Amino acid sequence: MTSWEMKTRHHQKEARGPDSSQVQADIEILTVSGHNALTGANYEEALDCFRKAFKASLILKESRVQQACAFNLGAAYVESGKPQKGVEFLRRAQPGERGDRVADLQFNLGAAYEGLKNPVRSAKHYLQAAQLYRSQGEESSEGDACMKLALCYLCLQDWAQAAQSYQRAGESYRVAGRLDASAVALKEAAEIMLQSDGFTEDDVVNVLSECLELSASINDSEILGELYNDIGMSFSQLKMFQEAAGCFKQALPLAQSMPHRLAVVLQNMGAVHNTLGQYQEALNYHWQAVALHGTLGSRGAQGQCFSNLAFALSHLGDHEQAGENYLHALQAFKDAGDPQGQWQACEELGSTWVCLGNPKRATLYYKQALGMLSKCKDFPEGAQERVVDKLTSAVQDWLSLQNLLSHGRSPTPVLPQTGHFEGNATPQRNPHNRIHHKQASLRFAGGTMAKPSDPLCTGLRPLDFSHQSRKGNMHRHKMGDTSQGSTAESLISGQGQDQQIPGTSRKEWDNDRLSPNRDSDSWLRGPQSELTNSHTVMDEANSQSSTAKSQQSQMSVELPSTQSSPGPELNVICW
Repeated sequence: MTSWEMKTRHHQKEARGPDSSQVQADIEILTVSGHNALTGANYEEALDCFRKAFKASLILKESRVQQACAFNLGAAYVESGKPQKGVEFLRRAQPGERGDRVADLQFNLGAAYEGLKNPVRSAKHYLQAAQLYRSQGEESSEGDACMKLALCYLCLQDWAQAAQSYQRAGESYRVAGRLDASAVALKEAAEIMLQSDGFTEDDVVNVLSECLELSASINDSEILGELYNDIGMSFSQLKMFQEAAGCFKQALPLAQSMPHRLAVVLQNMGAVHNTLGQYQEALNYHWQAVALHGTLGSRGAQGQCFSNLAFALSHLGDHEQAGENYLHALQAFKDAGDPQGQWQACEELGSTWVCLGNPKRATLYYKQALGMLSKCKDFPEGAQERVVDKLTSAVQDWLSLQNLLSHGRSPTPVLPQTGHFEGNATPQRNPHNRIHHKQASLRFAGGTMAKPSDPLCTGLRPLDFSHQSRKGNMHRHKMGDTSQGSTAESLISGQGQDQQIPGTSRKEWDNDRLSPNRDSDSWLRGPQSELTNSHTVMDEANSQSSTAKSQQSQMSVELPSTQSSPGPELNVICW
């Protein structure tokens, strides 16, 4: 070969540009690097790698490689919080002739429109993705798409479609062998079914029973404990309190090493025992929940536990102790800035003083309750009328007593009796206890309490923290857990009514106890908290409404290859 021929070939190679195999190798390296950066939440680095890979693909002028790189770059934009930019590149990643990765493309487009707050278009793409995954036999990915689809329907307040999507996800996960994910999906379905008019009680029970069957195959104690607690909540809404108690009991040992979760389960155990009329058994759970919430600084949740404790004590006939604990609850709600809890505690304190034969003191608390009600934007229908009626009755009782005294006659004292106040009502029909979840309040139906026969004693009512519309509280927050460096048992010191409760001062009450004829209101201030208001109040213990559950967007990252990667996860296959 002459030197002239060699030179000519050299110029031809330069004209063709860089070697295509080298460009292909560069794209592969950039894709892997971008995936690693994205996994580590280094979004700018990931975007830089995928941009370079996309530009390099333009040199090759191979449509399949360009589509794959556009797909990856679009997914990275969505994952990094730039959904509009992501849609632009995902639209350029049109599927090939055989429709490679079209299911993943639909999933990513669904995630992009979810980020753009467009649940209608998002649901359309997630539905297409689920159908395509099913046709391809990718049950696990189908379950992921159905879970996302359910969230879209929740945003659209289509409860029936949301429940059906969760059920479909549960079925897909079961076929895929992901039994823990299947149980969680079915649990979510049951919660939504409770809010929809399109399902019967038997439908919900069947789903919950299936969920419990799957729980036997779950080894993850964290998932299992949360699952039992949530199933117990659903049984409570169905007024199946024995089943609820069984679920809470199973959740209890699984939460021993997680103080925040243990406090929630203890609170639920006490409340469900109250509802079953097992007040003596409930006391131990109430005291432990009060102590643990106090140690954790959850003043709002501690106030709820104080009110549950007071309710149990009132049914056991110890109205003085009940009044003290309602007062503890009032102080806790003040510390937590909870006006709803405050007016309810004031109402119960008024009822307690009526039961103790001091209607004058009762009027003070009823007036406070009305004052706090005026500050609440949302409260149960009829609550204001009920408090006004109680105030009117207390005033009339006080005037009657004054009339007797003015004629030189002493009033006949009325002694409270055990079980006198609503104690004869069937617990399943008149439940008003606060059973608390990670995310959401539980409202027990049952109307007003049974009216006592004694004209001087109005019925005591446990605090109702869940009067909001259930359709506004669709989701339950997952119970969070903060590492405390010690087990929950070490945070509970002693049991019983005479123990020192963290977060309150019992000494003050030893010298100033409730009595029927005390004229001084010095005890109105309540206990002084040993905790500052800067303590974090647990969302799962105090929130009145739950936001829609958010799941981390799962992006499918594709290599420029003819092989499709399974599922919508961020997957990179190293060549």
